[in-house]
Amino acid sequence: MRRINALIMLGIVSLVSACGGGGSSSTSTVSSTSSALSSVALSSSQPSSVAEVASSIEASSSVSASLYPDYNTNPLAADATGMESTAAQIASKIKLGFNFGNTMEAIGGETAWGNPLITEAQIKLVKDHGFDAIRLPVAWDQYANQQTAEISAVWLNRVKQVVQYAVDNRLYVMVNIHWDGGWLENNVTPAKQAANNAKQKAFWEQIAIHLRDFDEHVLFASANEPNAHDEEQMAVLDTYHQTFVDAVRSTGGKNAYRVLVLQGPSTDIDNTNEYWNGMPGDSAINRLMAEVHFYSPFNFALMTKDESWGKQAYYWGANFHSTTDTERNATWGEELWVDQMFTSMKTKFVDQGIPVVIGEFGAIRRDHLTGDDLALHLASHAHYYRYVVDSANRAGLLPFVWDTGGLFNRRTLEVSDQLILDALLLGAGKASSSSSSAAQ
Repeated sequence: MRRINALIMLGIVSLVSACGGGGSSSTSTVSSTSSALSSVALSSSQPSSVAEVASSIEASSSVSASLYPDYNTNPLAADATGMESTAAQIASKIKLGFNFGNTMEAIGGETAWGNPLITEAQIKLVKDHGFDAIRLPVAWDQYANQQTAEISAVWLNRVKQVVQYAVDNRLYVMVNIHWDGGWLENNVTPAKQAANNAKQKAFWEQIAIHLRDFDEHVLFASANEPNAHDEEQMAVLDTYHQTFVDAVRSTGGKNAYRVLVLQGPSTDIDNTNEYWNGMPGDSAINRLMAEVHFYSPFNFALMTKDESWGKQAYYWGANFHSTTDTERNATWGEELWVDQMFTSMKTKFVDQGIPVVIGEFGAIRRDHLTGDDLALHLASHAHYYRYVVDSANRAGLLPFVWDTGGLFNRRTLEVSDQLILDALLLGAGKASSSSSSAAQ
């Protein structure tokens, strides 16, 4: 989740991810221009910008190659041990995922945004309450030398420790480069293309090598919410993703077969459906997933102030409208619309053999309400969580709830919001909050 100007802390399942900090950038290119030309098509035609992007990559390669050190100094032979599953086979095992938000991506350090250090006990708590996977948002730039892009060994080891906790508990874990000061996320532009490809390559060579020995339970994700809204920006984003794929694959070992996750433009379903028409070229077969996020309808999920174009909605779902507070009923984006949005991702990706991760979803809780209004809102709020998970699973999408410490109390290791937890589990087809997910 990107930085949100208003501090949204209204729900027990908080949806805020306050990001800050910054970094510098240098120049590089993807490791294989030819692979950029061999994108896997998702439709019958490719935008002309693909050829332009390939040309741009080739033109910049001679200038950019030496600006950061090559961190892939010890590539290994490909190793398929423990990496037998395709992306679709792994996707079939993930019905419900969990985000450790506002923690390892926190600018200023892991505890800077109020959460404790992640422990194995926290990971086990998530596992024991029915989740199949975790998404681990991570910042890297603040731990990197700004001249060389070398990431601190201490931080690489800390991330590896948390990943080990997840793997030891038989959870799938997705490691990404999150907002990270916005160096990539806010700069999906031709002007920043070469500089960001340099950093993307340098960072992912180091991350991939440090986590190379983990089996298929560990997935890598190229970015978080890359801010792209048109064909030109999508063409630039294609190069960022190609750089990521090439950098990971070049390190060899189990990374030759690791499942990799690519983000749609702004991780917005409409933008993704319109502008993303080809996956990166990949030496591995059937090892890519796509990612979108879902905080819709905005009026219900995130809106905190009435605007001239619309009001906040407190009640969502056909059977959860208020008869007394009618101006706060959702007027769009309810159950049928959710199904339509997720079906569009199924048609574009899942039916083509490319699983889709809903990397984040959620809605704020309106705690200022009282009495019957609050009771109806809470029931509607829980219904939203249940329905999103259920609809995602029916479409073959992998839902990961965004949480910053409200669903589980990470200090006391207790459930903080049983109503939402039960809704999530019901949507995922899991019997109750007391039933642990089966070991993978």
